[in-house]
Amino acid sequence: MHDPSNLTLLPPLARRTDSKILFIVLDGLGGVIGPEPTALMRATCPHLDALAARSALGRTIPVADGITPGSGPGHFALFGYDPLAMHVGRGLLEALGLGVDVREGDVAIRGNYCTLDAEGRLLDRRAGRLATELAAPLAAELNAAIGRIEDVEVEVHPGLQYRFAAVFRGPGLDGHVGDTDPQAEGVLPHPARARQPAAEKMARIAEAFAAAARKVLGRRDVANGVLLRGISGRPPLPTYQQVAQLRPVCIAAYPAYRGVARMLGMDIRTDVEPTATVADEVAVLEDAWQQPHDFYFLHIKKTDSYGEDGNEAAKAGVIESFDAQLPRILALKPDVIVITGDHSTPGPMAGHSWHPVPTLLYGPWCEPEGAPGFDEATCGRGRLGPRLPATALLRLALANAGKLAKFGA
Repeated sequence: MHDPSNLTLLPPLARRTDSKILFIVLDGLGGVIGPEPTALMRATCPHLDALAARSALGRTIPVADGITPGSGPGHFALFGYDPLAMHVGRGLLEALGLGVDVREGDVAIRGNYCTLDAEGRLLDRRAGRLATELAAPLAAELNAAIGRIEDVEVEVHPGLQYRFAAVFRGPGLDGHVGDTDPQAEGVLPHPARARQPAAEKMARIAEAFAAAARKVLGRRDVANGVLLRGISGRPPLPTYQQVAQLRPVCIAAYPAYRGVARMLGMDIRTDVEPTATVADEVAVLEDAWQQPHDFYFLHIKKTDSYGEDGNEAAKAGVIESFDAQLPRILALKPDVIVITGDHSTPGPMAGHSWHPVPTLLYGPWCEPEGAPGFDEATCGRGRLGPRLPATALLRLALANAGKLAKFGA
């Protein structure tokens, strides 16, 4: 399933126009076709179904057949960047999404506060989902007590709930280090192991940081240790302005998705909180529509959250909430609309999966097919095909918006 590199193909063809593109990402949208209806099939969505009849449909593959994507690779693919050609860890996205300055040569880590027993085994990987206001002072404690390991500066930044972002700055750092989170309880955290020889120093620093954090926090009954995840540096990456002459803006509540957007040079609307409803996010979109942007990324999280909880009914409810707001979105008159997910999160699997993601493309030249609705089965029969590379969506959106010149003489 080879797809040409947009980073090579698009820059000489892209042109700036006044047309506007809207990418709506219902996180974890897709499900599994089987004996039970998916969340999309359960949901009553008259506005989405009506839009589907005027659009081209398909199912997209974020990474490759059989490969389950994380949120970072899934979003990069949607935005036209080959996730297999990049090493971008969740730590970098978390840090950037929190507004932290991460430079080339730095290494960023997403951390969880966790609870350990007297032998160092995990009792709770998320420290009881520690509240944000209780977790923030812990970052200050770590900064005051650690600050530096060998010749490397250490910064710890509070995130949402039990999460934090740590940035390491110094010579000779490489982010190819494995997570310390074993994804299970009742066991010891993994040691930080280098995946490449160049990362041996960073692995040593990460181990020293985890040990120092345990010493600082060890007097506590809850949140007395840390788990380190998504360790990575910041690769050089061309922005949307450089790739496609776009003026993009991101409307997302959670740091990781803002981090993806920041890497691509998007403006970030910071007036969206994790408690925001779909209606709240659409209100921010309406306000942003008056600004000089021509690419809009609207992210809706709770479809994924309920999928991971195995709650298909609640996931369907989020889709219905989105459908209720769709007339407000259409009233803005976007020239091109893409509605999809970064990956599938089927409720029966209670996690991300490799299954293709239902996708809708609306635009003036999309060749609508009068589809009867928007769900996995209908999209699988659609004009875009059952296995469209997600990286192709940016090109199709640009083409429908009149933002691509002819290739060749």
